[in-house]
Amino acid sequence: MDSKIQFIWKKYSELSTNDLYAILNLRQQVFVVEQNCPYLDADYSDQDAFHLLGYDNDILVAYLRAFAPNIKYEGSSMGRIVVSQENRNKSYGKEITKIGKFFLKEKYPRHEIIISAQYRLKKFYKELGFKSRGEVYLEDDIDHVQMYILPTE
Repeated sequence: MDSKIQFIWKKYSELSTNDLYAILNLRQQVFVVEQNCPYLDADYSDQDAFHLLGYDNDILVAYLRAFAPNIKYEGSSMGRIVVSQENRNKSYGKEITKIGKFFLKEKYPRHEIIISAQYRLKKFYKELGFKSRGEVYLEDDIDHVQMYILPTE
């Protein structure tokens, strides 16, 4: 994929103060303000995560966090997958999700990858190889569905 974004993986201890501020700002712009969903974003899970930051020059435009198995779920997982509003429809969401999948498959090859996907994005994640499991549930007043990729896929 041709991208002008620079993607960088960092552990929590490697995040600069500016990185962390940019992450919180982007997540709040999209999940709290744009989606009108007040929730506690600073959930003390960032410390256990690998962080994938997508910078366009010095501006964070895409982000996700990934977890080893047995932290959020029995399998490995990704969450807080986000692209800034002005950078959507540039395939950054697909690109960052594919990078996250590859990272977790390489690091934890014998574990499934699990996400808690907003239900309205089910088709998006299905196109990236995820399958849905279980019933739709409310998470922070938004319909979600658990989706997964088996280790062999």
